[in-house]
Amino acid sequence: MNEILSPSIPDMLDAMRVDDVDPAIVGPGCLRRDLPGPGGLRVWMVDMAPGSVWPVIDEHDTGEAVYVVAGEAIEGDQRFGAGTYLYFKPGSRHRPRTEKGARLFGINPRREE
Repeated sequence: MNEILSPSIPDMLDAMRVDDVDPAIVGPGCLRRDLPGPGGLRVWMVDMAPGSVWPVIDEHDTGEAVYVVAGEAIEGDQRFGAGTYLYFKPGSRHRPRTEKGARLFGINPRREE
């Protein structure tokens, strides 16, 4: 018989509505919500207002995974709509922007500080 397991101890699970997490303003029209995740990984949700541009060039020594949850992200001259998965390879640089607005979910390694 297949047994379905679920955390029975509240300390073994973090569950939250992403919109209830306080955002950090990273630039005009760009909000980031940092989410709990496995050690060594940074997990986040970014909301970009229509017409916004990420405030800096994003550089990735070890890569970054991004999923377009809603709206449209623009990288260079390429447009990526909701449901698109993007993997920025190690050594990549990019600066997302949007005309329609976008919600992005991402994971990347934490930087050593």
